[in-house]
Amino acid sequence: MSTPFPKTGKVERKWYLVDLEGKVLGRAASRVAMVLKGKNKAIYTPHLDTGDHIVAINASKIRLTGKKLLQKTSFRHSGWPGGAKFTSYEKLMAEKPERMFQLAVKGMLPKNTLGRAMIKKLKIYKGTQHHHQAQKPETLEI
Repeated sequence: MSTPFPKTGKVERKWYLVDLEGKVLGRAASRVAMVLKGKNKAIYTPHLDTGDHIVAINASKIRLTGKKLLQKTSFRHSGWPGGAKFTSYEKLMAEKPERMFQLAVKGMLPKNTLGRAMIKKLKIYKGTQHHHQAQKPETLEI
């Protein structure tokens, strides 16, 4: 007996619509990361991208618990000496709430080419309008 492995081109990918209004950032991000990886499917294989596409709407209405909105910061580095940039989540929430959710999900995915391919299947929008009606996304409850 041999173990059947799914082929990359043969994986059936669905589209899901996630409404982030009133949801807690970390809990929503972990559920979305699980679906992007494909862990909700019976054919899950760690070395293949078997996940589905996610369209996340209402990113500007996501919740952070406690004092995270004021105390938590996002870090980036330019690569040059003294090139560290810190952005508070309060400022990030006001300017780019999509980026805040993307960083949370990206941190839960593999740190390699597989993880970079998975994050490309995540589409995040500030409001309720999105451009993926043609894909007929199913709603995913978190």
